[in-house]
Parts: sequence; structure tokens; C-alpha cells
Amino acid sequence: MQIFQTAPRRTAIDAVLDAADDVILGKGREIRLAACCLLAGGHLLIEDLPGVGKTTLAQLLARLLGLQFSRIQFTSDMLPADIIGVSIYERSAEAFRFHPGPVFAQVVLADEINRATPKAQSALLEAMEEHQVTVEGQTRALPRPFFVIATQNPRHQIGTFPLPESQLDRFLMRIRLGYPAAPQEKALLAGEDRRVLLERVEPMLTPQALVALQGEATRVHLSPPIVDYCHAILAFTRTSERFVYGLSPRAGLGLLRAARAWALLSGRDYVLPEDVQAVLPVCVPHRLTETGEGVTDLHEDIAETILAQVPVP
Repeated sequence: MQIFQTAPRRTAIDAVLDAADDVILGKGREIRLAACCLLAGGHLLIEDLPGVGKTTLAQLLARLLGLQFSRIQFTSDMLPADIIGVSIYERSAEAFRFHPGPVFAQVVLADEINRATPKAQSALLEAMEEHQVTVEGQTRALPRPFFVIATQNPRHQIGTFPLPESQLDRFLMRIRLGYPAAPQEKALLAGEDRRVLLERVEPMLTPQALVALQGEATRVHLSPPIVDYCHAILAFTRTSERFVYGLSPRAGLGLLRAARAWALLSGRDYVLPEDVQAVLPVCVPHRLTETGEGVTDLHEDIAETILAQVPVP
């Protein structure tokens, strides 16, 4: 069964990607990876310098997909209650009433997440993994779909705190946008303000349609050789002397979810090794710490090493 008909009729998700390309110029692959992450039900971490379009990408996806959007500006004095919410006593009702924080949205932009202390960062752990928060002993469900897009500045910049491994592991993907190529940057400089373009963006999907697409992604077929390939990748990272410790089972599950979503975006209902290879560079490196290093970081050649050393089935 072919899930997407690529010609002559474009699918809704194709139209979303094309519309995003019109706003964020020259970053088609990064936009596609972000859409893949969302279809896989994961969370996205964007690491890059200020001003390259990280926040614009988050707002654009929320608008195109018709999702409720919330932005949290992380600072060094932020408290967990600023994210989750707080109970306030109301005299009229003679009782405490919970006031939800900005995490209660379908798309949450955690802007400059590494400028907050680890205590504030930890407020997102339960939300990202279980799609719920527990406040004063009561568990509250988050909206569906629930997608966190976090941005972080390079860790060498002043006033940043490194994300702990437990936080990094909650992100299915970590990408970089980088500077645009010269032709796209000239078009950006000569064109309309991106904020004006964002205001004109109309939803092209409904939340219900997006949830249905996420369900389609979970049904993309995984053959036994693809599962074996993923397991071989996990095993390689656990036995290689290059890494302090290897990938967890959760990392393997995330890699296969992303590969399924990538196959779906490519119009197939089955996963190829090329799908795993396409998403591995953004799903794996941030989960690995190299021997002799004290801080997990993004290394450009980690994915190349793994793909070169692990044979394709």
C-alpha cells in the first residue's frame, strides 16, 4: 500500500513543507527533519547561534499545522512553577485554584533552554516523556499532540548551562540551521520581514489530521533486517572504545520511530536502510559522550563513524 500519492496530486504534508520553504529559505532538509520529528511524536532541539531562524521555525510549524503555540523564554532565575503552573488561593471560592503554565500548549517553544538552571530545565522531563505534569500530587494531562521545540545557544557562550544527559535523551532529534547559502541570504535580505510573512501564514492541517498522520507513521512496516540493523548500531556504540557508554533501548526506539516517519514523508509504508541512515545523524550524536570528554556535544563525524562501521543488511 502506498500511503502518499506524490504525483500528480501533492499531499497535505507536502504542501506544508513547501509553504515552510517559502518562509525559511534554503533550509528544506532541516524543515523536513523537523516535520519528521513531529510525525514521529518526538521533541526537537535546535542548537545554533542567535538570529538564524530557530524561533521562526517553531512558530511557523505551529501556524502551518494549526496548533496552539506557547513560548517560554528561559532565564537563569526561572523556577519550575514558571513553566508548569501554580496553585493560587482565591478568596471568593475559599480554595486553591490551579493556574496552568505555558507548558499546557500543543507546541511549546523552550527558547534558549540552556540559559536556565538544571532545576528549571528538569520541569520539562515528565512533560516530554509522559505528556503530563504532576503538581502538588495531582497529575494533569497535556494537550495532544504535544511537541517541544527547544533552542539552545552554543555552550561556549556566556551564561549557559549544559543540558544533562537525562534532558538530552528526551529530545528525539538535535539539528542545526546554520547560515543560509548566499543566494537565499540575499533573497532574505531583499524580501519581506519574516514576521510579516508569519502573520499571513494560514493553517494547512488540523490537529486531528496531524494525530492521524502520527498514527500512520507508527504503522509503517519494519522488516526484521531493519530491526537487526538498528540493534547492530546500538551494539556498536556499547562496545566501541570511542564512547563512554552506548545508546539506550529508548534511543533505539526513537531511531526507528524517526525512520518510520521519514519513510512516510517519502511516500512509503515500509522502512529502508536509507531511512535509518537519513535520520541517524540527528537522532544519535547528542546521546553519546566520547571517551575523555566531560560534556556531551554534537560531533559531526560520529554518525559517519557509525554508518561506516555497521554493515547494512
